[in-house]
Amino acid sequence: ISTNKKNLFSVQIWTYKRTFFIRFLNFKTMATIKLALLKHTQAKDGTYKIRIAVGHKNTTHYIVTKYKVNSFSEFDNGIVIRLPNAHEINIKLRNLLNEYEERLDTIPNIDIYSGKELRDRLKSMHTRSSAITFAQISKQYQNELLEDGRNGYTSMLRNSLRLFTEYNNGDVYLNDISTSTIADFERYLRRKGLSQAYINMTLSMTRTIINRAIKQQLVTYQLHPFTYWKRAAEEEREIDVTVSDLQLIRDATPRLKKQRVARDIFMLSYYLGGINLIDLLAIDFRYIKVLEYIRHKSRNTKRSDKRISFTIQSEAKEIIDKWINKRTGRLDFGYKFSYKNFNLYITRAIKSLAKDVGVSNWQKVCYYSARKSFVQHGFDLGIPLEILEYCIGQSMKSNRPIFNYMKIMRKHADKAIRTILDNLKEEATI
Repeated sequence: ISTNKKNLFSVQIWTYKRTFFIRFLNFKTMATIKLALLKHTQAKDGTYKIRIAVGHKNTTHYIVTKYKVNSFSEFDNGIVIRLPNAHEINIKLRNLLNEYEERLDTIPNIDIYSGKELRDRLKSMHTRSSAITFAQISKQYQNELLEDGRNGYTSMLRNSLRLFTEYNNGDVYLNDISTSTIADFERYLRRKGLSQAYINMTLSMTRTIINRAIKQQLVTYQLHPFTYWKRAAEEEREIDVTVSDLQLIRDATPRLKKQRVARDIFMLSYYLGGINLIDLLAIDFRYIKVLEYIRHKSRNTKRSDKRISFTIQSEAKEIIDKWINKRTGRLDFGYKFSYKNFNLYITRAIKSLAKDVGVSNWQKVCYYSARKSFVQHGFDLGIPLEILEYCIGQSMKSNRPIFNYMKIMRKHADKAIRTILDNLKEEATI
């Protein structure tokens, strides 16, 4: 055989494989699947929907896809051309064609079906990956988080799903999400005027859902949708307060109860190593001198026990005794708010108190400022960052291998907290 004939023969074999057919014992029955465009199916807007042509028993029936071209000149031998996003569309069409080929491959006794029946059978089938949508995985994860009591993170995940669904005009199959989808989604979020921090959080949660689906083998990508996404730098949130400003909050004697409550909660967080509000409100303080807890945010997510343990200092004990419910051991401020509403209530109250007592940059003060200030003051005093991370329950960075062999004990935390609180006393006497 000449070289040209050999090449022609190879191309024909390749074409047969790509077209995909099934032969039976009599070698007469054949089913083919390919992409096609029909002239008589022009839509009102002048476009043509690309279809999957199912050939069987000398008949051809079609499955309509969501992909379209403006004219026949943009579709050549099963390939979209001349469109700016032609490459992306061709990849999706190739994946779709492969999916229908896989469905066809699983149908036994294909000869019993007519062409129309085969087409309908193929349409009604779903592979495992194609039947799974982004919202399904997101809601599954939300249910798991709710079972673990992580309501706050669930709420943020729900907002992320809402924005992604809003952008896509509805739910979307996982295998339809591409790098272009993520790039366009990021631009959509920017156009809405959201902060960079919120955009980063939303995209990170979107990536989390996609990664969960990949891990569960519900979808595969030749190119991960987040391959080209780079987390943009966020504006640094300078919400910590100076030692002197913290003293103004501590020594305030507000008339309003909400400001007194906010002052005590704010200072108690500072005295207890920057403890988060959700953790603070869950602690039973009866009969304990040493506080031991695992952060609510980290619970059920860490591979090892990230328990925080330190002695409750006298400054904290004084506030605890003031507000403790003797029956439950928890702090009781006489409110029946939900946690979310109480958090907002305290945030507004501490901000108004900071304004009233003359705190600089009072607009940025919130409950979380106590945690940020605790770390900043400790760092300014020369306390090693690893000890401060232990006090606030922050995971130690893996790029510090020397500290992998250091076990930070309670005594280190006690000494650090006492140093920070003594500094608050000393500066008050100057």
